[in-house]
Amino acid sequence: MKQFETLTLAARDQALILTIDQPQSLNALAREVVNDLEEFLDWFEGTGYEYRGLVITGAGEKSFVAGANIVQMNSMDEATFLAYARQMHVVTERLESLQVPVIAAVNGFALGGGCELALACDFIYASERASFGQPEVNLGLVPGFGGSVRLPQRVGRAMARELIFTGRRIKADEALRVGLVNRVTAPAELIDAAVETIKQIAAVSPCAVGIAKRAMVKMDGLNTHEALAVEAEAFMSAFHTEDSVEGRAAFVEKRAANFPGN
Repeated sequence: MKQFETLTLAARDQALILTIDQPQSLNALAREVVNDLEEFLDWFEGTGYEYRGLVITGAGEKSFVAGANIVQMNSMDEATFLAYARQMHVVTERLESLQVPVIAAVNGFALGGGCELALACDFIYASERASFGQPEVNLGLVPGFGGSVRLPQRVGRAMARELIFTGRRIKADEALRVGLVNRVTAPAELIDAAVETIKQIAAVSPCAVGIAKRAMVKMDGLNTHEALAVEAEAFMSAFHTEDSVEGRAAFVEKRAANFPGN
């Protein structure tokens, strides 16, 4: 398995667990981490999706990702600062475009860029000690890694504006209540819960999951009529796959489907 300076990888069942492994900086998104994330995505896509899902978490007990690396930002000129943000935009959009589901397993602080990285995942599981926030206004900044775009999609415009305008943190129970996270677990059960969900997804059609994911990303921001057109296109794309032929035959024959994945 490929190795990285700032990331560690581990396989469990049909899930790949990616850990941002910089606990000395609370896993902040230094340029080196962002570079490694891009390189990881190149490698992961090149595996032919050997794994049926990706789990992203952070090393240590305190932090998922504490945010951008402010020390590095202080030494950046305008062009470098903009390139830093745009590189993270590329990373987050590529996570959204992966053919397999991505789960953020948030084990501690997910602040600023950390929250934005989690938002780029398909959904978020949080431990009871997790907390979330977009505290950029406390630094005279605004979200720069997609928070102002994706946070309203998760929690609604009004709640997103409150969190961004105040910069306040919310704990895992409130994040669950407002729809930011899907599940809250005990810290020791967090990764197990994410892997178990990947196992459930691995039991169904890989083609259908990939097509559904791509369609739902494409639907964001569209009106109902436009989104329904995307859904119809996805419906027909799935219908023509070998997975669909097998799934429909298995249903009629009252047996378990054996999906070929194409």
